[in-house]
Amino acid sequence: MKVSLTIAGSDSSGGAGIQADIKTMTTNGVYAMSAITALTAQNTQGVYDILNVTEDFMKIQLDTVFNDIYPDSVKVGMVSSQEILNVIVEKLKEYNAKNIVVDPVMISTSGCKLISDNAISFLKENLFPLARIITPNIPEAELLTGIKIKNKDDMIDASKNLYDKYKCAVLCKGGHSTENSDDLLYNNGVMWFYGEKIDNKNTHGTGCSLSSAIAANLAKGQMLDEAVKNAKDYISGALRCMLNLGKGTGPINHLFNLNFKD
Repeated sequence: MKVSLTIAGSDSSGGAGIQADIKTMTTNGVYAMSAITALTAQNTQGVYDILNVTEDFMKIQLDTVFNDIYPDSVKVGMVSSQEILNVIVEKLKEYNAKNIVVDPVMISTSGCKLISDNAISFLKENLFPLARIITPNIPEAELLTGIKIKNKDDMIDASKNLYDKYKCAVLCKGGHSTENSDDLLYNNGVMWFYGEKIDNKNTHGTGCSLSSAIAANLAKGQMLDEAVKNAKDYISGALRCMLNLGKGTGPINHLFNLNFKD
């Protein structure tokens, strides 16, 4: 069985972060492991507190995982401090990690900032070059490049900017567009993945889940464009179920493709 590792923060409400990653990886057919960067107190209405793990504990988590069950892919999600990022970068290099998917989580669906300013520069200069693909949404791509994205041409410009600087593929997610949900994969060329605009306000954790699905697909040996397409199809299916939990922006149904009895 293929194995994926998620390095990310915990979401106490289960809709995003480690919890969403494990659900996604499992339902996409790989064995899921985790290394937790931070504990968060959050629900569908917001993030109320963040408790980072220590650098030493981060090191121990990664050492114990890589030395026993070597992952076929690694997804990196929320990392709020530069110190923890530094540990992750060192360990990914030390163990020659492969198929690294970086989801540059900076702002939660509810609008809460999840990363310090000094960590953003470190993320770009040190983690992006290790990645096979990064998966920013439109606001994140704007923050990373300084390019205001108003249309598809702007998405191409921002993605090319990131690709040229960091030599990794870029999936610029179009879910924040008011017109459609088309995603752009820039990998020394442009490939569009067209998607319907699903009228569902419950989108908590979609970014985490998409990047985890891509990581699972890469672990199984899929080509990058195939991994992205299948991951996007999975997210669309999870959104179409119209799961409605919580008082705010609720989670998607990660288990939509499993059969349950009432």
